[in-house]
Amino acid sequence: MEILAYGVQADERPLLADAFTGRYPLRSLAVFLNHDTAPLAAGYPVVSSSVNDELDAETLAVLAAGGTKLIAQRSTGFNNIDLRAAGDLGLTVSRVSYYSPYAVAEHGWTLALAVNRRLARATNRSREFDFRLDGLMGRDIHGMTVGVIGTGKIGECFARIAHGFGTRLLGWDITPNPACLDLGMEYVEREELLARSDLISLHVPLLPATHHLIDAAALALMKDDAILVNSSRGGLVDTAALVETLRAGRLAGVGLDVYEEETGVFFYDRSVEGIDDDVLARLVTFPQVLVTSHQAYFTRTAVGQIIDATLRNVEDFDAGRSNENTLVPAADA
Repeated sequence: MEILAYGVQADERPLLADAFTGRYPLRSLAVFLNHDTAPLAAGYPVVSSSVNDELDAETLAVLAAGGTKLIAQRSTGFNNIDLRAAGDLGLTVSRVSYYSPYAVAEHGWTLALAVNRRLARATNRSREFDFRLDGLMGRDIHGMTVGVIGTGKIGECFARIAHGFGTRLLGWDITPNPACLDLGMEYVEREELLARSDLISLHVPLLPATHHLIDAAALALMKDDAILVNSSRGGLVDTAALVETLRAGRLAGVGLDVYEEETGVFFYDRSVEGIDDDVLARLVTFPQVLVTSHQAYFTRTAVGQIIDATLRNVEDFDAGRSNENTLVPAADA
């Protein structure tokens, strides 16, 4: 049973090869999966997709026509896959329901610390031998009120790190996490969290109910010198509203590892031709904003766990089994 993996990063390629060697033939492609590249999968019963592939109904139809039976997504998120269309086409779909939450939580704190202490600006200055401190003043994290929106596995890890800094913790979620309560977290309504927090970090999935959770109204509630971090999903933040908030001179720092229109931009080199996304282009010009390209998950530990789970998903499919990672079961299951 041959496998074609799309959107494979250079650092990921040898890890995939090591995991699948001797088990299943694997071909890795750097190109991302969309309607134009889907014909490359003709004859492959298994396609492994990445989080920025475009698996809409049209793409899935091409895959199904070419003989693909399983879509094995190498990520937790799956909002890029039309699950209803996959089911109608008889395609089985799996994902990775768990990998190191520390990877994402630690990157979230990396962004928070970097924007708070103006590290990007300081680094750029140092490379030009400009060692002034003008404009580089940050604040102590110790004593801040940190708001965690979404207190699942990743949110809990983020809160544990915050607790280590000596912060006051506010949380917002459907159900309180006992581990976060043990840290002293106070669960409050979202509006109260936004108004009271000095630093806000997002850790909820992207669903219709959470799309643009941070919109103009939410941003208006935040302190003028608040720090906003998003290492979850780009669609949680109304980026146009965020740009207008920054243009008004509000927010001390914004750290984003995701962007709502990142498909076709993130994971690509656009340094020569540039981008035609005016919102993103404006966003990255603000000195208090730091944008990374959806790399929060990208540690050796987390990627290794993602690959191991993907291999197990393929093995279970091959054996006619479903598991906790199955999003759309086999038609005859």
